[in-house]
Amino acid sequence: MTPEKRFELITRNLQEVIGEDELKEKLKSKKEFSVYWGAMPTGSISIAYFFPMLKIADLLKAGCRVKILVADLHAALDSVPWEDLEKRYKYYKAAIETMLETIGVPLEKLEFVKGSDFQLKKEFFHDVLKMSTITSINDCKKAASEVVKLGDNPKLSGIIYPSMQALDEEYLKVDAQLGGNDQRKIMVFARENLPKIGYKARIELLNPLIRGLIGEKMSSSIKATKIDLMEDPKTVIKKINKADCITGDPDNGIMALLEYFLFILKEDKKEKFIIERPEKYGGNLEYASYEEVKKDFIDKKLHPLDLKNAVAAEINKLLKIFQANKELQKLHKAAYPDE
Repeated sequence: MTPEKRFELITRNLQEVIGEDELKEKLKSKKEFSVYWGAMPTGSISIAYFFPMLKIADLLKAGCRVKILVADLHAALDSVPWEDLEKRYKYYKAAIETMLETIGVPLEKLEFVKGSDFQLKKEFFHDVLKMSTITSINDCKKAASEVVKLGDNPKLSGIIYPSMQALDEEYLKVDAQLGGNDQRKIMVFARENLPKIGYKARIELLNPLIRGLIGEKMSSSIKATKIDLMEDPKTVIKKINKADCITGDPDNGIMALLEYFLFILKEDKKEKFIIERPEKYGGNLEYASYEEVKKDFIDKKLHPLDLKNAVAAEINKLLKIFQANKELQKLHKAAYPDE
């Protein structure tokens, strides 16, 4: 595969690349290119996680070495009770593996890493202390503001968080980090501060955040905005039907699911998106691209209810594997007993 083709795959559907020229040079060198993606086991996993899974598939196709960090200590720093960390870690790892298998990603090409396996070592803590001598409280609060629940009287844990995430890049020995756009401030913090303690700045790959069903962001901790992996078919349909979706306005969570999730899957499988309708309402519709759906929706040729029904059907088809997995259900119940 040419460096140009690898670059195209690595950056496909990303919102931003910080260090684009560095990425191009690295690919031209034909040296191994390694990336990590981190998940903090806080709220129960939503289908928004499928977007980074699809990016991981792209990275593997591009010949990258990929590490997945399940950041258990980061979750503790963001207010998850310490006694819940192991249960959350086990569920996240199993759920992420199942998601990857669902979209056809070979697990043998991935490396899973548990944060506490290296973050509790003396060398790592020594570097956390080093970072504390070159960064200010304001720098750390600013970097963490979109990721950590700081509040009016932030805990010290939230201030430590950005330095630990920055050091993850060094201790995982990667060339780049993949993360959501809400991670941008921490990624910039890492690029600015790692060189000050003798480590290289990494390339940062930012994917867009999938809009919530209601409001702006699909959040694992706000149930009304998201569809959980373990949701039953009736609940999925109910949530989709309640989602914001105004006729003619494509700026909503249903269209976001199509653009950043369902159509990527469809295009990779060379399948069309089918909207089933009775003949009296014009019969079935077939779409080969997101842009075709968007055009019909803006032109009001596609009714929100028909769109919602089709999206709910696609999601339920995908979630069958999770609903049938008894071991995963058991892990989920242990990690989130109140859900």
